[in-house]
This record gives sequence, structure tokens and C-alpha cells, in this order.
Amino acid sequence: MKRPGIVHFLAIKTNHSIQVRAALTLKNYEFKKKSEFGQSMPAFPIQSFSLMAHEFFTIKLVGVTEDRAEIFKKSIDSDSVGNFYFKIPLNESTNKIKTIQVYETSYAPGMELLVGSYFIYTIQDPKHIIISDFDKTLADTRYSTTSDVYKSLSSPVEVFPTLDKSVEKIKRFIDEGYHPFILTASPHFYEEAIRDWLYQHKIFSAGIFLKDYRQIFSLTLGELSPKDLKTQGLYKMGHLFSILSMTGIPQKLVLMGDNFESDPTIYVTLAALLIQSQGPWSIWKKLKNFESFKLSSKQDQYFLSKIYQLENKLNQEKEYRGDDLNIEIKIFIRRKSTEQEVHIPKDYFPELHHLIELYDGYGEDDAKVSEIK
Repeated sequence: MKRPGIVHFLAIKTNHSIQVRAALTLKNYEFKKKSEFGQSMPAFPIQSFSLMAHEFFTIKLVGVTEDRAEIFKKSIDSDSVGNFYFKIPLNESTNKIKTIQVYETSYAPGMELLVGSYFIYTIQDPKHIIISDFDKTLADTRYSTTSDVYKSLSSPVEVFPTLDKSVEKIKRFIDEGYHPFILTASPHFYEEAIRDWLYQHKIFSAGIFLKDYRQIFSLTLGELSPKDLKTQGLYKMGHLFSILSMTGIPQKLVLMGDNFESDPTIYVTLAALLIQSQGPWSIWKKLKNFESFKLSSKQDQYFLSKIYQLENKLNQEKEYRGDDLNIEIKIFIRRKSTEQEVHIPKDYFPELHHLIELYDGYGEDDAKVSEIK
């Protein structure tokens, strides 16, 4: 049976608003396969391949208080692939919202189909955020051959080796009060499989940001294009900006990634924006020359606007806090084998390279960066 269903839903409450990021698609609703012991089997991505379909949706949000009173209602239209992003300003009434009920209202005219009820994550000052890459940082996933891709699609994520040292790191920061977010270049229909993996490793409250392949094949959105199937720069920077837009500027920020692609460059770029207040134009000119940032003219405009939005967020935060922010940033990069070099040009914000620490994901002792390549 097909009906509208949530691909993902994330609601974050900060000092000024509740920010919601969601996506809908038509889903086949079937009972989840159970093992011979009656337990649900781990999801694997190909089960959700139908989420590649896209169309317009309209949802009605109902904000519910702790005592189940309905105090907020609003209808919102999606973009052309079923994505939603919006804010609920906080006032005396909306500040009492504890859960959000979501109804789809356009698929069956005259009917309101309940597609989910979700808790709101509250991030209070002082904000402590940890953002981790998933592939090759938390799990040693492989996609280089056709056989690797088939294995990834047809198996639970747990078939790939777990990088225990990385899992220990992120869980330690969570225990210290950091709110976790997970980035992955995997397609958006991997979310259930990755969520299962996180739950198995007792990481329960992470917001997951995946690469939306529906945008890549959309003729109208233009944020991602077919070239972005292989290049990760624009996608990852865009999601970093989205996370900070939702949470606000943190007092402490931890970034975890790997040394296989562009993570060190991307994270140092974010640090330059947050710590040095590098101008949007200056950052854009530096990044567009990197292989991982092959921007089309339309993406140039999109990327510049994202940097300006972050700069505005920084200025607002300075006015709100009344200080120079003093953001504490740590960057952990999982190394390949026994390498002691980080893949980032020596002349690219060299004054920030000290923020980077190489470590071994399989549990050997941490190693400070000895040289920048």
C-alpha cells in the first residue's frame, strides 16, 4: 500500500525559534521483516529505494503541549521533491510546544493523513555541537566497485567494519553534553539503515543529513547536479551551514571526518568563517579552485548566499551574546593506515592547522599532526 510517508524529520528548539527540516515521499508500507526470534531485522538501503520518487506535498503541523493541548497549527507546501524547511517563532504560546504532529493533506483531498508525531530537540546555551562524517569515519564503508555498491544496497550497514575509536570519541562527547549530527554522502534512502546502525551503537539522538539524490536529478532546484554524485564539497558545506542555521552558533564545536577526501579542507574552511570571520567573497574565491568544489554558475550563487547567511548569523549571535563569541573548535580526522599527514594545502589557512588532530579509527593511540601536506 502506497501513501505519503516521512523520509526524515528534525525539529530543533533554540533561544528564538523552533526550526524544522523534513522530507516526504510516497512509501510502500509493509510489515518489517522479523527474525526467527521475533526481533525486527536491521534495515538495508535497497528496501527504501522507492524513496527516489519525488513530488509536491502539503503538510499541516500541529504543535502539542506536554498536557496534549493543541496550541499551534500551520499548513506548508514542499518544494518540487518533497522537502520542507521552516521556522516557528517562539512566543509565550509556541514556547510550550513539546511535540509536533504532521498530517499530509494534498494526497487524498478532503483527508488529513497522519504521517508522524515527533519530539522537539532543545539546544540551550551554552551550545555544544559535534558533527561527524559517517562513511569511513564511523563505519568503514566502501563504494569503489560495483560489488561494493551492491553489497551496500543489499545489506545492513553493520556488515561494514565499525571504527571503534571513532564511535568511542563521539559517544564521549555526547556524554559530555554535545548534541550530535551525522553527515553522510550516502543517498537519502539510506537513512533508516544508518539510523538502525546508530541505535545499535547507542547513539540515539543524532540528526542525520544525507545527500538528497532527488535534488541531483531535479531540473528546477539546482542545488546539486549530476557532477555532485562524486564531489562532496558543496554538499557537505551546505549541510554544515544548515546545521548551524538550525542550532545557532555554538560555544564549542567538534568536527569529525576522515583523510580520504575533502573533510580537512571543509572543516578548516568552516573554522575560518567562525573564528576569523573571513568574508564570504574571500572564502568563495579560495574554495572554487578545489577539485571537490566544482561549482556551476547557479551553484556559485547558492554557495555565496549560504556563506552570507552564516555571516549574518554570526553578527546576530555577537549582538545577542555581547562578546566576540570565542568559539572553541576541535577537528578530529581519522587517518588512513599509519599516515601522519593531513590532506590539505600548506598555504590554506595555515594558522588554523593546529586545530586538526589525526587519530586511528581502529583504536590505536591518537597522533598529533606532524606535517601538513
